[in-house]
Amino acid sequence: QVQLVESGGGLVQAGGSLRLSCVASGSIFSINAMGWYRQAPGKQRELVASITSGGSTKYADSVKGRFTISSPNAKNTVYLQMNSLKAEDTAVYYCNAATGLTYLEVWGQGTLVTVSS
Repeated sequence: QVQLVESGGGLVQAGGSLRLSCVASGSIFSINAMGWYRQAPGKQRELVASITSGGSTKYADSVKGRFTISSPNAKNTVYLQMNSLKAEDTAVYYCNAATGLTYLEVWGQGTLVTVSS
């Protein structure tokens, strides 16, 4: 089993920056990829960025050039550096891990990011 704990959310003005952190514990050897999703009020959860165990990254078009996902120590911690934040980035951000042979998804509890305009 893998457990994920996010931190780093908060209130920031438009144009500002935040860094989200996600720490994985438990069977971290089973993690194939990690990512950040977000869900705004009244909207579906969407992929923001992901990174594989090999370091390949993927971004939603809406955040390209502004957000950076990284995992300096491979499978234990993943960060999401968010720059030039916009009001439309306001959402609950969830850390996600794809684990094991079946890529079973594990979710964190979420952290709220509020961008004031």
